[in-house]
Amino acid sequence: MNVVKHHVDAPVRPRAALLRKVLAPALLLLGVASASVVLAQASGKPLGPDPVDWEESDPGIPVTDPLTKEKCGGCHAADAKGNLSRISWVRATPEGWAQTVKRMVKLNGATVEPDEARRVVQYLATYHGLAPEEAKPVMYFAENRIIDETNIPNDTIRQSCASCHAFAQPLSSRRSKREWALLQNMHVALYSQAEMQYFRPVQGPGATMGPDGKPLLPAQVALNWLAEKAPLHTPEWAAWSARIRPPRLEGKWLVSATLPGKGRYLGEMMISPGSAPERFVTVTKLRSLQTGAEITRKGLGAVYGGYSWRGSGDGGASGQPDDPKSAGREVMWFAPDLKMAQGRWYWGAYNEFGFNVTLSRASADPTVAAVTPFALKAGAKGVEVHIYGDALPQKLTPKDVDMGAGVTVTRIVSARPGELVVSVDVAEKAVSGQRDVGVKGAVLVNALPVYDKVDYLKVTPETAMARLGGIKFDKGYEQFEVVGYANGLDGKPKTADDVAIGPVPVSWSVEEFHTVTYDDDKAFVGNLSPTALFTPAVEGPNPQRRFSRNNYGEVWVVATAKDAKDRFGNPLVGKAYLVVTVPSYRRWDHAELSQ
Repeated sequence: MNVVKHHVDAPVRPRAALLRKVLAPALLLLGVASASVVLAQASGKPLGPDPVDWEESDPGIPVTDPLTKEKCGGCHAADAKGNLSRISWVRATPEGWAQTVKRMVKLNGATVEPDEARRVVQYLATYHGLAPEEAKPVMYFAENRIIDETNIPNDTIRQSCASCHAFAQPLSSRRSKREWALLQNMHVALYSQAEMQYFRPVQGPGATMGPDGKPLLPAQVALNWLAEKAPLHTPEWAAWSARIRPPRLEGKWLVSATLPGKGRYLGEMMISPGSAPERFVTVTKLRSLQTGAEITRKGLGAVYGGYSWRGSGDGGASGQPDDPKSAGREVMWFAPDLKMAQGRWYWGAYNEFGFNVTLSRASADPTVAAVTPFALKAGAKGVEVHIYGDALPQKLTPKDVDMGAGVTVTRIVSARPGELVVSVDVAEKAVSGQRDVGVKGAVLVNALPVYDKVDYLKVTPETAMARLGGIKFDKGYEQFEVVGYANGLDGKPKTADDVAIGPVPVSWSVEEFHTVTYDDDKAFVGNLSPTALFTPAVEGPNPQRRFSRNNYGEVWVVATAKDAKDRFGNPLVGKAYLVVTVPSYRRWDHAELSQ
């Protein structure tokens, strides 16, 4: 059977029926429930073996956009209320709807021009999208961040929903229970491994048990959990859908950004109207607080749902992979009041480089955006602290600047609208911890830590991956950073009250991670720069290695402090684990929005 001929976002009856005939005997032999039991109502009453036959109980969200009805209505039938089948019972992020439209074109022959597709996605992501409160917890997925997902409720759902992709993928949509079940059908139809993941019970301590004391099938557990935790209709969506409005973002925005390996940047983004009410033109100027280097990035942006920014920017890169002027994509979440935004601007073959950005809307009121140095040591005298912001008052006394307990502002060195320099003294017994920095009512929370000494180092990312390349495939780089920490009030390292001091001077090196005798990975996997940028070696067999193996391997990335020492007088050391592996020969589709 050629499943490409089926409408994969519509019922997959032939495939589902065939799979039930094939799977049912095997499942019964294994002593587990059949698919008809897996798909059951919360009350315990079976809904039937195929969700195609279920009656949709949730009220749909009518489709009102003429273009969407024209392009989608040929396959997705309309009812008397203006609902389009399937579509009206799904809400998703911009990437989710873009991926759906792409799938309709590739697998089902939908005819839609690029500009029409953009307009359809714009409408669906806005009026059939997520509320800001629903989207924020999964923004890391659109931002292409690599994180340890701690939001997976149990091992059963991990097997069914997060074995092949991030758990954020399903949580980037909201659906009726029938739609969640049909999504499972689609996975079984298109991906052979889904059968095993859905219908093989999880054994052991992580298993979810049924009333009979036996492990439930992952498909049943996932369906019930998603139907409860990610339903089509939520209080958040009910409140937001009534508030959706054109995004009024024009004007000046203050930018505070960090770029791993490069440090902190400050600047401003000027947002101007674009070709449509949801589209914008940007000019961003940034200045490095470490080197003073200046960057100008020009770009375009679009806002979906009234709050979700997807854009692009280019500063005219020099060709270096970690150049902050590199052309990249911008993903940001704007607060519903449109006064601040957070997100990531990223680039690289594997999206491994990127600014972490915070935007604040400029106004006539003073704004504090950043403070240097990174931290103050207890007992320090006459330290010049630079306070960066916008519309800062120029007539000040030391009493107008507050840096918390134990930190005394002794004099104003200079005052300009964008930068204030003050001299401070820190008490010998100042309590370690973060301090708020205030300038005449303008406050930056947790802006300046105070510490007594550096107790340990932490290298980030703690576990990392780089990919070989350079001949036929792109290299996948990895940038490391080190942060010094002081033990908090409990005096114990690596607890919740520890104080992050910021970067400390270190020397970087690579050490062998011993897994295979005589493999000597350190000599072949790549090079680590003095600024902790790891550049992997080329792909392909290496005749200089034993058995002509590829240049893959495992190593420690080590940061050795130049000044900070432990209680025995030895330099503090921090380590991170790095896997250098082969290129990603097959790149799975991750929908990206064109501008």
